[in-house]
Amino acid sequence: MTLTSESTRFRYHDLPRLMALMTGDEKHGPAATSTLDALWVLYDQVLRVTPETADAPDRDRFLLSKGHGPMAYYAVLTAKGFLDPALLPDFGAFDSPLGHHPDRVLLPGVEIGSGSLGHGLPLAVGTALGLRAQGLTRSRVWTLVGDAELDEGSNHEAIAYAGAVGLEALHTVVVDNSSATHGWSGGIASRFAAEGWSARTVDGRDHAALYEAFTTAHPGRPHVVVALVEPKR
Repeated sequence: MTLTSESTRFRYHDLPRLMALMTGDEKHGPAATSTLDALWVLYDQVLRVTPETADAPDRDRFLLSKGHGPMAYYAVLTAKGFLDPALLPDFGAFDSPLGHHPDRVLLPGVEIGSGSLGHGLPLAVGTALGLRAQGLTRSRVWTLVGDAELDEGSNHEAIAYAGAVGLEALHTVVVDNSSATHGWSGGIASRFAAEGWSARTVDGRDHAALYEAFTTAHPGRPHVVVALVEPKR
């Protein structure tokens, strides 16, 4: 069951309660909570997509690359009316649509099946190219990756290509909880900036800072926001 946005009254302070409804093994709690604020600001203030427009050709697309530990994603989708809250307690059950990785064929509003690290950003590049080819210039593509995903070479090919072709519709959020194996001299944002991206680094728990960074103009260039959160423990 999908609810309309008008029928829900959930706000940010309700998200921990919604997440607490999801129990069981393999929750990847730190992976989920690290993304909570960035996801909320995107869906609450930035993305042009609702349950009613989830299939509209000119909608914004959000691709969750950091697909393990999707509890925060499910909670935000529930708060915004894409999912029925009654689904949450069955998270991870055999016959539940709420798997340990999101499945686009089972859940409204989910754009990709994700969880294998390193896939989301390349898929977002392809999506932005497809929208450009169709002349859908109002649609924006967002993807959320973790800092550890940047250990995957597929992401660096995507970063280099997107900068070279000026994919202005492409936006990436890197949630940095200091879990990367290697790290980057000068910080993560410098890696993107070197390839021609617009890049910002902000406190990943500060909603005003996230919104300002998400909405920064970046004509002719893709845009990345590095959201710093507490280190993974």
